[in-house]
Amino acid sequence: MTQDLFDKYIWLVDTIYRARNITFEEINERWLRSQLSEGVDLPLRTFHNWRKAIEKVFDINIECDRRHGYYYYIENAEDMERGGIRNWLLNTFAVNNLINESHHLKRRILFEEIPSGRDYLAPVIEAMRDSLKIEISHKGYFDGEAKVYTISPYCVKVFRQRWYVVGLCDERNAVRTFSLDRILRLDTTDNKFTYPKDFDPEAWFSSCFGIITEDIKPERVRIKVYGRQRMYLRSLRLHSSQTETETYSDYSVFEYYIKPTFDFRQELLSRGGAVEVLSPVWFRDEMADEVADMAVAYGLIKK
Repeated sequence: MTQDLFDKYIWLVDTIYRARNITFEEINERWLRSQLSEGVDLPLRTFHNWRKAIEKVFDINIECDRRHGYYYYIENAEDMERGGIRNWLLNTFAVNNLINESHHLKRRILFEEIPSGRDYLAPVIEAMRDSLKIEISHKGYFDGEAKVYTISPYCVKVFRQRWYVVGLCDERNAVRTFSLDRILRLDTTDNKFTYPKDFDPEAWFSSCFGIITEDIKPERVRIKVYGRQRMYLRSLRLHSSQTETETYSDYSVFEYYIKPTFDFRQELLSRGGAVEVLSPVWFRDEMADEVADMAVAYGLIKK
């Protein structure tokens, strides 16, 4: 039921967004052409209920221009065009709905699987919307057994095909990040929480590569990138702080202001010999140790 409602919400946002200005009658006409309708008209009362829910869940306002014939439109639609989570969700769900209605295209459009969002993403977002704490049974990769945590969900984040929930953990008395694919059970409690006014999700992760927010200070990290790998970094930056400070015929130097965490190190290692860390020295040494361990594993050197 929850997933079905999400699909309908996104269908409505996408329909109005693409039309720019549209009457309720025109919305209903397109609704009847959608498989979601099952041939049943969209009641006006249901339409307005969806509008309210969409504003709460996605912070997307559907307004009505009463002066020019009761046309509905997305307020500040230009904000969605700049990117961010709203645009990502809109594109993902809207395309998914479109594909479901065009069965002959399903095998011709390939997606990355994000299994962790299937069971728990919707209830987590609902708990965020209603300011309700959730109780989860979570088993980390290095935990011997599952542990139970009570969380005030502040935000969700997707990274590398996994969804994560970030919030205040009662048991640890600190803000923590939990992977949804390591959750064995999730219950929404009746206990309310107050979202802190000073918590900014974007700022929380601004100095991070992925989802690891270790208690270390961000540093100026410089890497040397060889050959064609430079093109990939130019077209898809590793971090918002990325700048290309030096450019030569066979390599470039990129600079970041970032926390040199485990996941950032793994990202650089995944690019093999095309990337060399220049500074800070301690981070370069860590990378060198990893490379040496790999050389031992492949029998290139003896430990």
